Amino acid sequence: MAVRSNIVGIDSPEALEKALQAAYYLADEGLATAAYLGLALGKPLLLEGAPGVGKTEAAKAIAAVLGRRLIRLQCYEGIDASAALYEWNYPRQMLAIRQAGDESIDIYGETFLIERPMLAALRAPDSTVLLIDEIDRADQEFEAFLLEFLSDFQISIPERGTVRAAERPVVVLTSNRTRDLHEALRRRCVYHWIGYPTAEREARIIMMRASSVAEATARAVVAAVERLRREPLSKAPGIAEAVDWAEAATLLHKGGARWPDAFKRSIGLALKDEEDLHFISPRLDAMLAEATA
Repeated sequence: MAVRSNIVGIDSPEALEKALQAAYYLADEGLATAAYLGLALGKPLLLEGAPGVGKTEAAKAIAAVLGRRLIRLQCYEGIDASAALYEWNYPRQMLAIRQAGDESIDIYGETFLIERPMLAALRAPDSTVLLIDEIDRADQEFEAFLLEFLSDFQISIPERGTVRAAERPVVVLTSNRTRDLHEALRRRCVYHWIGYPTAEREARIIMMRASSVAEATARAVVAAVERLRREPLSKAPGIAEAVDWAEAATLLHKGGARWPDAFKRSIGLALKDEEDLHFISPRLDAMLAEATA
């Protein structure tokens, strides 16, 4: 296995952690170590965790640190190889055939090839980061297809031959764990589970992401969302919702709203489900009063 001992000046997990912080992403030691090993060993990085804990943002931050373009493949039920790899521009091929008349024409030339995320990453492995987002939403057939791609980092285009990556591309996979992934897929990856951050870290994230938010406001939001996450909600607020809620409440407060009323009026930035709002409503005042005390 080829080991990259130095990736754009990053020679340790600690160096990567600092670089990610400079890219406005606060990674803990575990995530920084897993990401570093994935980069150094040329293995895909599999990030699992609840929605909203920062899995996709981690991939964006890694791309920023490496100075590479992020290519995102959003998975969904029924996604197939043509959406992930490539497809042919059939209307353009038919038009070219009609225009060519009796002359011969290669309808499988580069101009007729529509490049999708995985092919784009294979063709430019030194300047891209491939994010395969929410792989758990895809079906098992697509997951099996992905196994072959992650093993050899090559694909076969019947009309053009095999496309191989000149070097191992940087690949990040995310999963909300709505279903279990195949063990073979896990074996090909460096794995890390991302949980909700500690209260101290989440407050730092809020202040980093929303510079206009005071520390007291950030801590009040963290206390409130921690309470909300312990409730049986259908959609618990993630880190992004916490940041938005802090910004919205700060904006209302600057406009004259008093605390904790500013938090209550902007609750739609934290909870985005009618049933969740109805469930929390009877206890929301007490919850916010306790968080801002």
